[in-house]
Amino acid sequence: MAKNLIARCEASGMRMTGARRLIAQVLEAAEDHPDVEELHRRAMALDARISLATVYRTVKLFEETGILERLEFGDGRARYEDSAREHHDHLIDLTTGEVIEFVDPEIEALQEQIAARLGFRLKGHRLELYGIRISHKKS
Repeated sequence: MAKNLIARCEASGMRMTGARRLIAQVLEAAEDHPDVEELHRRAMALDARISLATVYRTVKLFEETGILERLEFGDGRARYEDSAREHHDHLIDLTTGEVIEFVDPEIEALQEQIAARLGFRLKGHRLELYGIRISHKKS
């Protein structure tokens, strides 16, 4: 990622209030896919004055500006990640809700081949796999 989230917000012309900077900081530190309530909890740990409504408004603004990507994994919660992150796919554990990010060159190549076979040049895609862990091993 060339620029951090705050720099991209500023480059888009967005006025960066203290609350927006704080929420951007929390998002940049996230190594998971938090929903708004989780973002609020994390932001409150840094500044107890931040309201849930402010987090909702800021996340919506970041999403509308293209800074954040909204993800829906079938659990009724919208989750978010930085839209500038490198491409990856998701495997969602239906038992725990854990979201595992992965990149597989074979899957990427297969998707390109399928698009080409159907007469398309692939410009983007999103792959979400849903499963139940059958062992405690991580591959």
